Amino acid sequence: MRNTMLTSFVSALLAVAASVTVAAAADGAIDNGALAKSEFRDHARTFGLVYTLPKNVNDVLDATIRGPLKEKLLNAKLDTEAQMHNIPHVTVVHIHNADPATPEKMLAALPKLPPVLDVTLKNFYTTEAAKGAGHPWWLDLGIVKEGKSFEEMMAFNTAATAALAPLRDGPLPRCTGPVYAVMSDAAKDLVRTVGVSGVNVVKDGKELRSHNPHNTLVYSMAKFTPELQAQMNQAAKEFNQILPDGIPTSFKSVSIVELGFAGNVLREIYRISLEDGSVLNVATGKMASLK
Repeated sequence: MRNTMLTSFVSALLAVAASVTVAAAADGAIDNGALAKSEFRDHARTFGLVYTLPKNVNDVLDATIRGPLKEKLLNAKLDTEAQMHNIPHVTVVHIHNADPATPEKMLAALPKLPPVLDVTLKNFYTTEAAKGAGHPWWLDLGIVKEGKSFEEMMAFNTAATAALAPLRDGPLPRCTGPVYAVMSDAAKDLVRTVGVSGVNVVKDGKELRSHNPHNTLVYSMAKFTPELQAQMNQAAKEFNQILPDGIPTSFKSVSIVELGFAGNVLREIYRISLEDGSVLNVATGKMASLK
């Protein structure tokens, strides 16, 4: 029964994704001109849909990882990274649009929500926006890629990307300039059509999965030199020794947020319950609903 319900849920979300045109906004407001330039596109405002980490997960990370991590960043003279504000989260999708009304439009465009997601955060590693670009780079904590909730998380990414990507005004700035120049052809195609790589889309009736859900602990625009990469890879190795079994996690809500250039969450705007669909306006404390 559970497998049948999962198949039905995934199929429904894929049907939603397939029915949404993601190549361009209806009014032609999407501008991909920045993709032809050698420098990063100027960052105005990025909004996103994310799962914020529950308190119990943050408590574990605070008690085990964040202290050693801060010391390693300071020792590597990454002072900015050590101080950077971020609300810990796992991303669904990000879009760039300077229009302050974008969060409200995102709320109205949300597809059917997944149920509560029970996953395991596990495996620290470093990653670059595109190999050879130099920056940005991140230190991430991955998610175990198996199980019912993981499949539901991936299907929701496909549907949410299709629903929200048309609201962008152009590509994410961090996907342009030196990053776009060295991306693979598949990643470049995603940036052209949905404004960002690393998301799931439906193409020719088939789901193409490039989404890699994870929690990012370090956001950096410092040059990712071989020396720095070796230091951060060593940090990841040590953190995996501290938390070899990972952290079981239940995501009971998904949030519309505003982000910085590198993808760090600056503020939460709407928190949407995966249990009953209720919506909290974080700034006012007032409740609403999706429908």
